[in-house]
Amino acid sequence: MQKTYNYLAILMLFIVSSSCDEGFDELNTNKVRATTLDPVIQLNAATLGLAHPTGTLIYEVGIVQQVISPNSGVLTGANYNQDNRASTQANWQNYYQNVIKNTGDIISRTKDDPAKSNVYNMARIVQAHAFIILTDTYGSVPFSEAGKGYSDQIFFPSYDAQEAIYPAIIQELEAAGAALSLTGKIETADILFKGNIPQWKAYANSLLLRAGMRMSKVNPTLAQQTVAKVAAGVFLENSANALIAHDANYTNPIGNMLNSTEASNFFLTAPFVNYLKSTADPRLRAIAVTYVGAKSGPEQTPANASSDPAIQKGMPMGNDNAGAVKAAADAGLASFYEFAQVDRRRITKLQAPNFLVTASQNLLLLAEARTRGWITTGTAEEYYKNAVVAHMNQISSIDPASTIPQAAIDQYLAANPFDPAKALEQINTQYWISSFLNGPEAFANFRRSSFPVLQENPFPGREVPFINRLTYPNSEISVNSSNVGAAISSQGPDDLATKVWWHK
Repeated sequence: MQKTYNYLAILMLFIVSSSCDEGFDELNTNKVRATTLDPVIQLNAATLGLAHPTGTLIYEVGIVQQVISPNSGVLTGANYNQDNRASTQANWQNYYQNVIKNTGDIISRTKDDPAKSNVYNMARIVQAHAFIILTDTYGSVPFSEAGKGYSDQIFFPSYDAQEAIYPAIIQELEAAGAALSLTGKIETADILFKGNIPQWKAYANSLLLRAGMRMSKVNPTLAQQTVAKVAAGVFLENSANALIAHDANYTNPIGNMLNSTEASNFFLTAPFVNYLKSTADPRLRAIAVTYVGAKSGPEQTPANASSDPAIQKGMPMGNDNAGAVKAAADAGLASFYEFAQVDRRRITKLQAPNFLVTASQNLLLLAEARTRGWITTGTAEEYYKNAVVAHMNQISSIDPASTIPQAAIDQYLAANPFDPAKALEQINTQYWISSFLNGPEAFANFRRSSFPVLQENPFPGREVPFINRLTYPNSEISVNSSNVGAAISSQGPDDLATKVWWHK
């Protein structure tokens, strides 16, 4: 009898078990989970990734001597001309993880779908922009095999030399821009241009202009050909600027940094402030603030804030914290907290736009191209004047309190006329100003053009007089060591002194 009960128990367990398995797969399938992602959503994520990361404030913006911090630790960088790999990795991590990963996936999923042709080509343009920044920052980088971990299972990408990357980027931008079509699907959800095809084409052409001019000293033939082909197709008005319009949900990364933990730790430099004062540039009033009598960060309040250009004093280069204290005393300031700063309540407020490519930059590059005889339309002086006007109006658009009156613009142009004998210096010094806070672009054009003329960072413990490139991340060296080693062997030591290919 006991055996009978045992058999019945086993039978009942089997029946219950079998009934539980029925519909098990259907029960455990999430019927509302997305099985695919609209590529334009990924495109927007990639576009947001183009915003300049906070690390550029520690390195590139400081290398070109516009904004600096005297502090060490996590802020060590261009203030001492020393290698701090916690910050030199900023561009690498930001653009590979947030841009290349997304654009690579979009390109892989849409390349064979005619209905997705426009978003496919938009992704190619955004990706090319990120690669320009990456190779300008580090030199040799993963390019042809980058972003293919999921699609092609390439987990350890090889590195391409910058000399090969630039022609490939030019081909990619030319093909993507030409393939954009008004007859294709208009991706109105795109946050950069709302699907406006002519603007996307102008964006591609503007990047081509930038890439072409970057090669002015190493491949002038290709540089001239590239510039001549696109000169008539770049945007020349601020209304067409490629920018990220930040909001309460997606704040400006640098603005977020300067309005929180580092609010009182970064200062405008003496070279930058002094240059603007020497030319009576109305942009100084629009971007700078001094907290009169401030002896500490908490004393930097709106009540003692002044944008009067006459009292703005930039922090001298090459000072650690103790040096900054002495520099402030020598300048007659209450403390180094009284040195001029970027006004975080105007220019670097949380919702300040992030300018990626601007009309002012395009106009200045055209002025140089005209000076070199690479284009024949317009005059260098016209491009130059229009560029200055465009940048002053661009600043005015950030905050009403930074508006530069037309009379002030006219007065500045009259007092600082274009001089053909000093064209390249004037043009590229204005590019330095026009690229303020766009650290990667200001750093790249400074190395390419050698303007403005800046003095070496005098910090006694500096590793190099001028920083020429940023170093590879430790994480990349440890994980992809073989390919990193091959790049270093070909390019030169992985330090701040090694120059990238086009830097002559």
